[in-house]
Amino acid sequence: MKDDGALDRYALRRLVREAGERLKVAGVASPEHDARALAEWLLGRPLLLVDGAGPEFIEQYRALVERRAAREPLQRITGRMFFRSLELECRPGVFIVRPETEVVAGAAIEAALARERGGVASGPLVVDLCAGSGAIAAAVAVEVPTARVAAVELADEACAAAVDTCERYAPGRVRVVQADAAAPSTLAELDGSVDVVVTNPPYVPAGAIEDVETASYDPRLALFGGGDDGLDLPVALVRRAGALLRDDGLLVMEHDAGQGRALREAALAGGFHEASTGQDLTGRDRFLRAVR
Repeated sequence: MKDDGALDRYALRRLVREAGERLKVAGVASPEHDARALAEWLLGRPLLLVDGAGPEFIEQYRALVERRAAREPLQRITGRMFFRSLELECRPGVFIVRPETEVVAGAAIEAALARERGGVASGPLVVDLCAGSGAIAAAVAVEVPTARVAAVELADEACAAAVDTCERYAPGRVRVVQADAAAPSTLAELDGSVDVVVTNPPYVPAGAIEDVETASYDPRLALFGGGDDGLDLPVALVRRAGALLRDDGLLVMEHDAGQGRALREAALAGGFHEASTGQDLTGRDRFLRAVR
């Protein structure tokens, strides 16, 4: 600590370590990471590049740490969230993106790139159902430059966020439609022509939320799939994807770890000739991969 109340680099790092301990006691899953992320957000640069901080930093930082200790999500505090190569605005009323969804998006992107390499003159056609913040749709557009992308979202707040996200990263290349993703009339003009359908739908089984942050801050419309097992909407989306996809088109759908078998069966019963389950980075069953 300097005489004027400012922090030197050693006092600053000690304060961040103490914040990590505070968050650990509060039950935060990644306390050291979040303590550092809050400091870096407030400082505006990486902690390793900072020699110290002014006296006002201490009060401001401790206030942020207490918000996080009360289990307000890090993304809500900073107003930003990260998805693959994208930095997105985190808005109230919009689902916070999760790392596991990056794997789901990756599977869709790989399929679109394979279609691109196959020489499709107009570029692969990709549809993102239940698009939320637009993270998947924007990532597809950025990573597959020739892709034509449509995104469907029902909720007002999420649809507005998706429009802004896609216009920021892929201006004019993503068509965002506010509609019921499972309705046969939604994007009906594309039936039988889509190369890849990707979706991270509401799939949480009734009463299955245990994480206080998810329960308190994510919109319920983005969480529960309907029915005791959470499969009402996912199964309906399997049917809708089956109509949208061309022959040999691919459906990639995120799901709960316990829903893999049911969704494989739904896909095979709905006209898909191949269905398998992909895993996330922790090895848990995470997404359906079904070929039309």
